[in-house]
Amino acid sequence: MGRVLGLMCSATGGVLGVREGLVEPAVARGWTVAITLTPNAFTWLEAVGEVERLRGLTGLPVRSASRLPTEPRPHPVVDCYLWAPASANTVAKLALGLGDNQALTTVSEAIGMATPVVVFPRVNAAHARHPAWDGHIDALRAGGVELVYGADVWPLPEARADEGELPWDLVLERVEHVMA
Repeated sequence: MGRVLGLMCSATGGVLGVREGLVEPAVARGWTVAITLTPNAFTWLEAVGEVERLRGLTGLPVRSASRLPTEPRPHPVVDCYLWAPASANTVAKLALGLGDNQALTTVSEAIGMATPVVVFPRVNAAHARHPAWDGHIDALRAGGVELVYGADVWPLPEARADEGELPWDLVLERVEHVMA
């Protein structure tokens, strides 16, 4: 099966472009992409037909809920997790180890098991100025998480902050870097 990328997505800006920006390029690079969405991201993507497109592209179910103990695992074992885009809420919960949905539970466990994890926080400048934010970023770094984040990456100045300017290529390069 080759390399397996576990892609997690939050309901935040950029999520509607995940198929073209991340999944198609990752598949072209030889990755098998196993997608798990937060419940809200699933709702957003399902409403515009993207869940079916993603399922067709990857050949795997797109998850948002946990499976029953008697059900088989729907995804293969993941080599690297990528959370892109990650909302401010997701970053805070990951930093605190909270797992109140399937995506958060899976990545929180991966951090605890030292599985490679890359996170692209897609937050606005107000979130980044919140007094708790730097602590969340520090906690993720302390857990070995590779962050695609910083003044040169995101949050971008307002003039460059439209959907077309998301650094999807840089996000995939970071995944390749942590797997090298």
